[in-house]
Amino acid sequence: MPGEASDTGSNTTTATINSLSMGRLNGKNAIVTGAAGGIGLETCILFAKEGAKVLMADISGPALDNAAAKLKKLVPSVIKVETRIADVSKEADIKALVDNLDAWGGVDIMFNNAGIMHADDADAIDTPEKIWDLTHDINVKGVWFGSKHAILSMRKHKKAKGSIINTASVVALVGSATPQLAYTASKGAVLAMTRELAIVHAREGFRFNALCPAPLNTPLLQDWLGDDQPKRHRREIHFPSGRFGEAIEQAQAVLFLASDESSFINGQDFVVDGGMTKAYVTPEGPPLAAPKNNAFLSEQVDAIRGTGLPSVS
Repeated sequence: MPGEASDTGSNTTTATINSLSMGRLNGKNAIVTGAAGGIGLETCILFAKEGAKVLMADISGPALDNAAAKLKKLVPSVIKVETRIADVSKEADIKALVDNLDAWGGVDIMFNNAGIMHADDADAIDTPEKIWDLTHDINVKGVWFGSKHAILSMRKHKKAKGSIINTASVVALVGSATPQLAYTASKGAVLAMTRELAIVHAREGFRFNALCPAPLNTPLLQDWLGDDQPKRHRREIHFPSGRFGEAIEQAQAVLFLASDESSFINGQDFVVDGGMTKAYVTPEGPPLAAPKNNAFLSEQVDAIRGTGLPSVS
């Protein structure tokens, strides 16, 4: 039965918030770009667990297939999940992506998460123009296209409310001595665009907020830092907790912004950085333990256990 998760080797099904229609996103349709990994995948897992129908989009087909398989394994009660390959810098791809949700009843949640930080991104002198243009095509135009077509879908389906979340970055708020000029400028543009969209569309019930993550503990970052302890320490020292953030911690913030619980939050630079941008001198002592990302787990994450609720026969 949809919304019920079968226990392996059992003739019963486990109660889930989907099976009980208790999810925070119950009845909502969501699109997530950049869904094949990191914040995007963690968000898709949470959205599915909380009752949303999820359309996962990414530019990499194989990575997207692996991500969708992971989601279905972790959230067997998912109501609906589909995948689409999309290049967010191409408006036709975004329009086709959003049009897919017509059959579901239109977009309720749009998470414009896809982005790029190119290895050749540098300072004002050494950043190639083609890298500047590529970065802005994806990071800025991609958010514009996603927001535009989400609004059109919401209007078409006569939505009284909707939530659009755009991924920006803390580097749009504070300077970085590690030059990444095209990326930083693009994320500043995302903040400004998100604020204006929030005000323009407020009376339609469409909320826009910008997620501002700090550097995260991703395989890409860890590979880049490697065994260079001074290089690692130069970054970790800025976190009051003594550690990088995790993708799941960003995804939890996106879930909140997507839900009706954040109905009076609009036009915000939603900073999820562990206090990094507020720290003058960081605390001493060992770093705090980090939560586990769902994508690194193997067991089902949507079962309701330890609450006394019975399994569903």
